[in-house]
Amino acid sequence: MNSSSPIVQNRCNPVEQRARLGDVRRIVVKVGSSTITTDGVLNEAALDGLVHDLALVKQDGVEVILVTSGAIAAGWPQLGLRQRPNTLPRLQAAAATGQILLMTAYRERFSNYGQNVALMLLTRDDFSNRKRYTRMNDTLRALLNLGVIPIINENDTVAIEEIKVGDNDTLSAYVTNLAQAELLVILSDQPGFFTADPRYTPNSELIHTVNTISEEIWQAAGEAGTTSGTGGMVTKLKAADIVTGSGEMMVLADGQEPLVVTRLLKGELLGTLFLPHERISGRKRWIAYSRPPKGRLILDDGARNALIQGGKSLLPAGIRRVEGNFDYSDTVSCLTENGVEFARGLANYNAVETAKLAGKQTTDIEKILGYRDYDEIIHRDNLVLLD
Repeated sequence: MNSSSPIVQNRCNPVEQRARLGDVRRIVVKVGSSTITTDGVLNEAALDGLVHDLALVKQDGVEVILVTSGAIAAGWPQLGLRQRPNTLPRLQAAAATGQILLMTAYRERFSNYGQNVALMLLTRDDFSNRKRYTRMNDTLRALLNLGVIPIINENDTVAIEEIKVGDNDTLSAYVTNLAQAELLVILSDQPGFFTADPRYTPNSELIHTVNTISEEIWQAAGEAGTTSGTGGMVTKLKAADIVTGSGEMMVLADGQEPLVVTRLLKGELLGTLFLPHERISGRKRWIAYSRPPKGRLILDDGARNALIQGGKSLLPAGIRRVEGNFDYSDTVSCLTENGVEFARGLANYNAVETAKLAGKQTTDIEKILGYRDYDEIIHRDNLVLLD
């Protein structure tokens, strides 16, 4: 590999880093439509190989959670359609039909290895609501404790734009955080992450290890996807950003590779390993990554330094500008004056109140609003710094 390329990161030995995967005790595996379907029909051989692989991993004592695409791809041919539908009602009808086929296929195959499975259909709303998030966590942990393999998909039959995650790469990252799994494996139609899109740049090279998701890495991702699914390399990078920012590892690998998950956990140099940052608590993972920000707070340098270096709460005086329409306890982004997001937190005041308080002193809150519920716009306990 050309080490002079700005995208290549050489600060670690990839073989040594892979040894860490052997210590993993709980994994999330995401499989895309392009891996388990062919021309809109479930690929029996691909499903056989995937289930065999995951059953072996489970038999080795590793807890397995499967996030699967494929319901819509499996469903629309059963409805007599000539191509994947492009209207929401027909997509939801295809998902409702295909989900039965997909789960039946998984249940029959896992039962051959003595493994029980369970289905969880989720939407972004389930992750945004703290009470529902906690209940999901309880259910997931109960299933794992009972030795069951949870199979998770987005609830496409009811999801609309406002509540859907939108792609199973991001959903798998949310699930990794929910379960506090140590590793997310995304199985794709690509062998890993390349220095450029290999379909258009034949001399692009596979990157075995990504230490930091730099601007060059984002630029190399492009916007590619397949007709079978909704994801591309950008959504996989977003998933890696969420997982590594929470302190866990992610591997992007070729879903057609035989026994790919088993071999990864044995340290084989397959795919691309994204290395973790500092691990954060489950609650802070929820604040930072499991619900989209409803607003943006542009802060001056003094406020930024107080949050990053001083470990302080966000006070009104440091806010330059307020954007968005958020309520009390919604997640908001904290940005520098040149637009770089560096933190997220739960707002103690809504957008209108925060805009009135921006640039003012804490002692003036009651005079401005007529009440003073909190001294801080975001309390330090409800604030997460982003790498």
